[in-house]
Amino acid sequence: METSGEHQPDRRVTAALMVAATALFAATSLIAKAIGTGALGPALPPLMVSFGRFGFALAGIALALAVMRPVLTRPAWGTHLARTLCGWGGITLMFAAVAQMPLPDATAISFLSPVFTMMLAIPLLGERVGPVRWGAAVIALIGAAILLRPTGAIQPAAFLALGAAAAMGLEAIFIKRLTGREGRLQILIVNNGMGAAVATVAALAVWSAPNPAQWAALAALGLIMAGGQALNLAAMRRADASFVAPFFYLTLVWAAGFDLWVFGVLPDGVSLIGAAVLVAGAGLLVWRDRQRRR
Repeated sequence: METSGEHQPDRRVTAALMVAATALFAATSLIAKAIGTGALGPALPPLMVSFGRFGFALAGIALALAVMRPVLTRPAWGTHLARTLCGWGGITLMFAAVAQMPLPDATAISFLSPVFTMMLAIPLLGERVGPVRWGAAVIALIGAAILLRPTGAIQPAAFLALGAAAAMGLEAIFIKRLTGREGRLQILIVNNGMGAAVATVAALAVWSAPNPAQWAALAALGLIMAGGQALNLAAMRRADASFVAPFFYLTLVWAAGFDLWVFGVLPDGVSLIGAAVLVAGAGLLVWRDRQRRR
């Protein structure tokens, strides 16, 4: 499936949308870690963190829907359900991983998701991925591997992050299918409505009353995630999935910056090298796309 001409103008806008989206996604991971590790009170289980993510995101999107009053069409319910289940499963696994292992490690492993997306985009979306794009993805993946600091001993929680990467990679395919048929707000309200229903039922099995600080963090988590979703969908409408996916690696750069700003943790040499490799991979992708347009 080739992207239509009306969605091809300036790819720099697409890149800017993804940079902003990854900043918000990194912020949600930090908030989820604070909730899941007891920084704000007794640690809440990942299923409750997912409840906050979907429940409060739904509230924010519903408010935007009431104000903007967009024209709604008949949703593709099957695709929405598949996307929601992948998204809920992926984010829940990720929240579980960040509570049990270092945030940079979990984030790096989760960045295998664009690799899954690029591979799945070929048979499922009919996209063509050339050698330069594959090379750019490999370069970014090498940067993620550097930041992972492999020691030969894989942490059990790493398998949670790996499962999250697979689920989120498949979710991106369903998102791309939806963006060609439905409006952004409709996609967001249906997804978060379904996700809130699934997350609420799951959270009831492990419910523990949050304190005021945890409620505030859960609300911030949901609203920030909704903003990141909106930016991500806007980028997906402007370019094909194989172009957008590698930009998710920038979340690692934001995570390192937030660690320095909030916790005073200065990135070491390995972190700086890994981040530089990631940016090089994404930059190569943007450069190659400009050459193709010319």
